[in-house]
Amino acid sequence: MLRKVFAATFSRLLHRPRLLAALVALTAACLIAAALMLQSIDHLEPCPLCILQRYAFTLVALFAALAAVLPGRASAVSAALGAVAALAGAGVAAWHVRLQLFPPEQSSCGPSLQYLLTNLPLGRALPRIFQGYGDCTQVDWTFLKLSMPAWALLWLIALGGVLLLAAWRITPRTQPRMRSTHQPV
Repeated sequence: MLRKVFAATFSRLLHRPRLLAALVALTAACLIAAALMLQSIDHLEPCPLCILQRYAFTLVALFAALAAVLPGRASAVSAALGAVAALAGAGVAAWHVRLQLFPPEQSSCGPSLQYLLTNLPLGRALPRIFQGYGDCTQVDWTFLKLSMPAWALLWLIALGGVLLLAAWRITPRTQPRMRSTHQPV
């Protein structure tokens, strides 16, 4: 019974791509809030790669929200851009998981966040909550034996896939032209 209800609900969602995009935006925003809550409650200091993953989730949420409200092709483009942001974030998360599984002898996540903020024009505008100084190789938190970057990787892949599906469903399909059966005389 529950399986039929779930299947029917999922089937209805597939035919409402804007609702899918809105759910992706809500999910991404909730995941960012959860990360900030864990940072505050458990006193976890995010590393530079964690910050980049937060940016990816923020972009996914932004583009998904735009896909939910914009008309026509703009909605599909926004959903596709959200999927690209998810893919980029998944790449960062995959690298982060790799660093945690196979830590280098000297801990390094690449250029320091301070270096990046100093040398990027947007660096002065970034809020304090997106600054991090933690160690990228250290696993500070796990749930079901997966670290936070591993969960971020799974969520970013899932959200990106849903946004690709939404972009495909939103894209207007052109009907093939019917050939006239009348022969010119």
